[in-house]
Amino acid sequence: MAASAKTLAIPDQSNNGDWTVVLPRRGRQRKNLPKLRKQEDQRTWSPSDQANDTIRESKLSHKMEICIKKVEISQFYRTLVGELETMPVLESLNRVLASESKMGMVFYGVGSIENYENPRLQLSLAILLKRKFSWIGSLEVFDPILSAIECRVIESFGCSVLSVNEQGRRCAQKPTMFFMPHCEAELYNNLLQENWTVELLNHVVLFGNSFEIYEQFVSEFKNSPVVDSAKYILASRKFSREIKIKTLSDEYFGAFHDSSWHFFSPFLPTELQFTDL
Repeated sequence: MAASAKTLAIPDQSNNGDWTVVLPRRGRQRKNLPKLRKQEDQRTWSPSDQANDTIRESKLSHKMEICIKKVEISQFYRTLVGELETMPVLESLNRVLASESKMGMVFYGVGSIENYENPRLQLSLAILLKRKFSWIGSLEVFDPILSAIECRVIESFGCSVLSVNEQGRRCAQKPTMFFMPHCEAELYNNLLQENWTVELLNHVVLFGNSFEIYEQFVSEFKNSPVVDSAKYILASRKFSREIKIKTLSDEYFGAFHDSSWHFFSPFLPTELQFTDL
């Protein structure tokens, strides 16, 4: 995708892609609601595990290199990139970018890349998207469970690790892609609440859990505490566009199932007023 200019290229249409929430696997298990986390204030953070083990670090770097290559040659990745180059997504990205040439990417809730394959797959995808598209700028990563070794490895792949636990409350003063696969409902809610103005929401691109599925949860479990946790998620549905991604194999299902791109386009402050949900 040649997209280094302020306007992304739209293809010619004439020739007739401790924070985890496990969403339901259709036909495989009963529906479980996301677990809630008590809200904490933002505070300075550093990894509690300060180990300096060069062998572990080297092994983890090698694991990440293998995982990045694996994702890069996968049908899943090719499909997702193709989806990002379709007219609906390009139009939404151009609207978010406006006069800016780049948007930063913030990856919340990466998980332990040393201990689990799914976090490595998710981080690999974020790294590959940054490499692929020139309109993606810096890539910032955070999870409170990261070790010092994991932080150094993440930084070796061109990312930066946040030194503050923002609890998802990043104010999108400029176009920002929030990469949040399988985070808790409360984290998405925090992000939306922090940006609950017409101007800021129009700066947000979100890759994360399907908001449509949260809406389905609430319709089935009206008395669940998830209703309060998802207040802003549900309210955003009336002015958001959700584009679901395709997971083509079981190999990528665990890391990316029920994930979507979300674009928000409120025009008037009255659209942000709450009604009974």
